[in-house]
Amino acid sequence: MLVSQEQYEALRASVGRDLALVAPELMVVGTIVLVLALRLFKLFDRVHLSTVAALPLAGALWVLVASWHPGFTGTAFGGLLQLDCFSVFIRGFLLAFALLALILGKITNVPDAEDSADYLVLLLGGTLGMMVMSSANHLLMIFLGLEMASLPSYALAGFLKGQRTGSEAALKYVLYGSAASGIALYGISLLMVKLGTASLPGVALALSELLNSGSIDAMAAAGLLFLFVGFAFKLSAVPFHFWCPDVFEGAAAEVGVFLSVASKGAAVALTARVAMALQAHADWQPTLGVALMILAALTATFGNFAALAQTNLQRMLAYSTIAHAGYMLMGLATLNAKGVSAVLYYLVAYLPANLIAFAVVAFLRGTGSVTLESLRGLLSRSPVLAFAMVIALLSLLGLPPLGGFAGKFQVFEAVYEAGRHSPGLQMGFNALLAVGVLNTVLSAGYYLRAVRLITLEDAQGDVEMNEPRSAGFFVGALALTAVTLGVIWNPIERLTTIAARSL
Repeated sequence: MLVSQEQYEALRASVGRDLALVAPELMVVGTIVLVLALRLFKLFDRVHLSTVAALPLAGALWVLVASWHPGFTGTAFGGLLQLDCFSVFIRGFLLAFALLALILGKITNVPDAEDSADYLVLLLGGTLGMMVMSSANHLLMIFLGLEMASLPSYALAGFLKGQRTGSEAALKYVLYGSAASGIALYGISLLMVKLGTASLPGVALALSELLNSGSIDAMAAAGLLFLFVGFAFKLSAVPFHFWCPDVFEGAAAEVGVFLSVASKGAAVALTARVAMALQAHADWQPTLGVALMILAALTATFGNFAALAQTNLQRMLAYSTIAHAGYMLMGLATLNAKGVSAVLYYLVAYLPANLIAFAVVAFLRGTGSVTLESLRGLLSRSPVLAFAMVIALLSLLGLPPLGGFAGKFQVFEAVYEAGRHSPGLQMGFNALLAVGVLNTVLSAGYYLRAVRLITLEDAQGDVEMNEPRSAGFFVGALALTAVTLGVIWNPIERLTTIAARSL
């Protein structure tokens, strides 16, 4: 079939526009290709390539920032991707975290120069998949994004050489992740067969029409349930959390923070996009909203109770991650823009605190112990690390005037307001709010225990911290960011509100 000159020009213009919309993703792909190409030359065998990779990543972040303006929206590649303020915010969040993760890896020398190319390819490949997840507007793109994010994560979990626990963690992660992916794919196939479309707006409209007519059947319900099982696995929500503690304990701290922050951010974004697409056409609050409320309460409560019993610092942070996933689900359970905006702020505040905590774990690794007892007397051994760690723990707890408090306050406010505007579910939302507050009090048991060990206890034996000077600047800057986010809310809150409303 011949194509006219006008059709050819229109197609070329369309492809050019689509490529411009995904320019940050193309720059990440280019960075991956660059790192692989440099790996072919022996000259770069002894060069830590994180510095090389950081420049194009910073460029991709600048492109995203430059594209931000209220009302920005568009689809790419025939509607497969939805590019709006929400996706710009999440993609910027992921790129900013990737840059910080590269800096942390360079400081801790994990990976070393010899393995830096392999590590960077996996890290950037996972980040690329998470960026796709945040923009997915089609069921197959959702699955593609999930797999692009998951496969590099499996390899990263066992990246440390000679670590049996890391290899076991990676194997468990692969097995559980494969099962979750299979369930999600089965759910996608059920929805496509039942509804006759794979476009997310089309699926949301068709499901909402079935809900409004009261004719939603077992096939459609099972498809939606199985799809959300895949999301819950990425969020490490109860009861799909079982992979998280073992993987966090066995993997390097640099990988743990990637799974804790970036993976959570992408999973939250995808869950929010699908849930808000459904809510746009029908009232899903009595069904999907209630399910998310129950899931949030169980996840936060289990994560905090389990963290209380931990003596290994990495496992404690793993269960803390599960608990924070519960708090984020509380905001998503409102199924409104205010709740989504609160969760986005929560993510931003969660980033510096969690990055500090895992960075300290990475520096403690050099002492040969990453138990809670290894924090004992940290204030006398390394005052800067101790100060930053205390700020991080108190922010994760949610004490003012830190970023964690601002994030939790906004989530709890969104839950309270949702109850006020939903008389039939007010009791449920009030109960969820009470669960959130009680869990915050409960989490003080392990966060303050760590703070006490750092500040009030003396070190046992002559254990020296040999972190480089750059480590102090890194964690110090992150601690300052955590404080700033708790004092000055408005700039980030305005961005999160714009991003949430674009859904």
